[in-house]
Amino acid sequence: MRIIWLFLLWTMVEIGLFASIGGRIGVLATWCIVLASAALGVWLIRWQRRTALGQVMRDLQALGDPLTPAAHSALIVLAGVLLILPGFLTDAAGLALLLPPIRDLLIGFLREKARKTGVGRGFGTMTFRTPQTGTPDVIDGVAEDVSTAAPLPRGPSGWTKP
Repeated sequence: MRIIWLFLLWTMVEIGLFASIGGRIGVLATWCIVLASAALGVWLIRWQRRTALGQVMRDLQALGDPLTPAAHSALIVLAGVLLILPGFLTDAAGLALLLPPIRDLLIGFLREKARKTGVGRGFGTMTFRTPQTGTPDVIDGVAEDVSTAAPLPRGPSGWTKP
């Protein structure tokens, strides 16, 4: 029920902003701003589609954290979607998401929220917190380099008839 009220409030604010800004700058200028922001949103989504996979692959190859660039890419796509939607409030939110400090704050907030409610991540161990008690279950593991081990003998796999 709360989402319906938020949607109605958002719609009323957008209508009020259209009337107020349109009355000051004119209908033609208002439409030009709306169409220009939609074109910018479409361009952002297309640009991000081309560059996001390359960024994640570079971070994976460098053994870096691929989640932060992926989160930035997702927020840029969300900014594009907000810019495509007609309205000055959604345009302001979309333009705010284009600023890296705003994205960093949002990613930090979401990371902290995920850490408090579910899965935490440490270096070398995985920590899973049970939602009921909040106590961590630590799973330790040992890594073994199998690339230097002796190769397995080649022969029939057992799945084929000789």
